[in-house]
Amino acid sequence: MSQPTARNPRYDVLFEPLAIGPKLAKNRFFQVPHASGMTNAAPHVRAAFRAMKAEGGWGVISTGACSVHPSSDDSPFPAATLWDEADIRAHALMTDAVHAHGALAGVELWHGGAVTMNRTTRLASLSPSGVPWMAGHPGFMSSARPRVMDSSDIRDLIRWHAEAAVRAEQAGFDILYVYAGMGYLPYQFLLSDYNKRTDAYGGSARNRARLLIELIDAVREATHGRQAVALRISLQELRARPSDTAESEAHEVISLLADAPDLFDVKMDYSSTDCSVSRYSSEGSHEAVISFVKQLTDKPVVGVGRFTSPDTMVSMLRRGVLDFIGGARPSIADPFLPEKIRTGREDEIRECIGCNLCISSWHDGVWVRCTQNPTAGEEWRRGWHPEKVPVTAPAIQGEAENVLVIGGGPSGMEAALTLGRRGYRVTLADQAREFGGRLRFESRLPGLSAWNRVTEYRLGRLSQMPNVSLFPESPMQAADVLEFGAQHVVVATGARWLPVTCGMNELPAGRVDGPRVYTPDDLAAGARPEGPVAVFDYDNYYMGSAIAEMLADQGHAVTYITNSGAAAAWGIMTNEQPLVHQSFARREIAYRTLEVVTGFDGETLTLAQTFSGAKSRVAARSLVITGLREGGSALHEALAVSDLAAAGVRSLHLTGDANAPGAIAHATYQGHRTARELGLEAHQINVGRDAPFAPRDFLAEAAE
Repeated sequence: MSQPTARNPRYDVLFEPLAIGPKLAKNRFFQVPHASGMTNAAPHVRAAFRAMKAEGGWGVISTGACSVHPSSDDSPFPAATLWDEADIRAHALMTDAVHAHGALAGVELWHGGAVTMNRTTRLASLSPSGVPWMAGHPGFMSSARPRVMDSSDIRDLIRWHAEAAVRAEQAGFDILYVYAGMGYLPYQFLLSDYNKRTDAYGGSARNRARLLIELIDAVREATHGRQAVALRISLQELRARPSDTAESEAHEVISLLADAPDLFDVKMDYSSTDCSVSRYSSEGSHEAVISFVKQLTDKPVVGVGRFTSPDTMVSMLRRGVLDFIGGARPSIADPFLPEKIRTGREDEIRECIGCNLCISSWHDGVWVRCTQNPTAGEEWRRGWHPEKVPVTAPAIQGEAENVLVIGGGPSGMEAALTLGRRGYRVTLADQAREFGGRLRFESRLPGLSAWNRVTEYRLGRLSQMPNVSLFPESPMQAADVLEFGAQHVVVATGARWLPVTCGMNELPAGRVDGPRVYTPDDLAAGARPEGPVAVFDYDNYYMGSAIAEMLADQGHAVTYITNSGAAAAWGIMTNEQPLVHQSFARREIAYRTLEVVTGFDGETLTLAQTFSGAKSRVAARSLVITGLREGGSALHEALAVSDLAAAGVRSLHLTGDANAPGAIAHATYQGHRTARELGLEAHQINVGRDAPFAPRDFLAEAAE
């Protein structure tokens, strides 16, 4: 870490304190509620993850969705709860850790209503009018339908929020949210699509907003005004709906609620727009929808937009769009973003690339992952800090050892950076003229330029480290490595795409040999397919659809073919699948689903339907296959059977895609872990295992 310098005075406004009801936030950096995958089942992991952001200078640190009652059960997706004494104890770990760094702690009190299937509690889902939430994501689908709430259910909902507010205060939270967004129960009352009621809670916008006011009042009264009360509200749908009394229903609702909460947290309605990938949305993309809110209320407003530029943040405040700079993804990518701006080191910000691997973590039901920050989720379990790496004993004693890292892609760069911070003398060599590995091509695909931040951040830091040497255009053979004189060798030479199709059983079926058959590696090397072009994608993440977009932009007629039921099928995990289909429509890319390629003769593709085997044909002059990637390294294999000891090599490591192909996040994680553990004995590598607090433990205490 470089030495701090004077803060740029144009960023001073970001560090001005601001009151939120009875509480005072020390600055304008607000980590808004976001899922982390760290539920009450991993309280120490969660506390350390959130505390790292407080240490990094965020003035407010919030939980993700926190259920107020067992009738809001999101399992198997990871959601926190505030149901009992055990939950209070679990959350107190986080609030204590956050307060230790001078930050406020916020909790997002949450009831999912028709969105939650209550798979574990098996309680019937609740809904204003029995309207189900018809999910497109398989993980949310269910044959169960919600029941219509009666007046006693509404009273219960208000009581549940009040009781959860009391528990939240006992847990140490300063800001208590009422959550009316993203399709959840209070939002369902706001939106006429869900709310068909004819009582005092249905009909006019005033009636539909009534529940929100009562929930806010109940939360405030339950804590006797000691805690701040925030309202999180989605405005995208309401902004698009006409009103008889205002510019839109969003304007009408905000006017009705203007004095109710101590803070407005404003957002979109759908994950694909609220947390849109950088591939299709730029920084600050919410402004067009939420910018009116501050015109209608005197209460502070926080919003998000994947803010990474301090100049953009200042603009949001100066122009009166926001009072607080909300951060979810940027706070994961760089927990120390505020501190770096405060100390004049904004060039060291580890900028979010908007790939949404963090969001896919929640869909997977696991702790958050991050492409840019491989320490995310490992703060407690492995003791990893994003800015501090323990220096090796030899380096402290002035006898730093040499490490040769071969391969300058994401994993190699991350390994070199972390090894450099540990005090090793590091040489990073790559056969290409430029570092970046797979990113040299991928960041040039449509919409993916932000992904080059992975390279820019690491090269920026590496170039300033006196103990690191960078050698592009340096291909290495086994003999070169053995002659180099390094004590440690790390091989991070990446993976290769193979021209292999897949069968109806979705297993690799064999190579496709013929004219004009390409892989992404061929396109990266400069191959120019003839049109019309077919892209067969059974990787089902971003690569196939991005290549289809690239080829369409080059003027080719493109047909995208996949064995899955939708284009970029895994992209539903990262919120990009809907946007891919919209992009295909704009670019006039044809697509065929649930089919596999069974043959190609240079003029015609033969296809088979995935389930029935029905045959069809598509005219094409070129075929691009994105499916199977192969790791491994001939260099590593040659070194593994060499006399390493005679050459003075004490350890040899294979990492990144060369070890196990995956997303860029997997590559940076592998490179980081390799560097953290290099030179350590097995007993020196400790991985903590967290465990939940159990309600029965507190019942036993009470009985004693």
